[in-house]
Amino acid sequence: MSDASPCTTCGACCAAFRVDFHPAELAGRAFAWAGGVPPALTVPVTAQLVRMHGTDTSPPRCAALSGEVGAQVACTIYDARPSPCREFDIHHDACARARARHGLPPLGLA
Repeated sequence: MSDASPCTTCGACCAAFRVDFHPAELAGRAFAWAGGVPPALTVPVTAQLVRMHGTDTSPPRCAALSGEVGAQVACTIYDARPSPCREFDIHHDACARARARHGLPPLGLA
């Protein structure tokens, strides 16, 4: 049995939701971790809000997502991903909604 996260073969959340966060999480900022989110992958929304590029398109797809949703994916900035991505939980119904948008069944985790 594999210990791999189901997220490495899913990626539905990265291609289903808008990802907004505070500019303090950008690379070069004092509160950023692992170098911070590269500004080139974001779009400014307001002075207090930036958005991951691609997550406000139709259909949405985060610019940091590589691979095929539902097959094999990776976040190209995983260690520096923003807080909404860090807080996303596969046990939440938002995961099931994202998977449904891509024709994937819920994970059925206990």
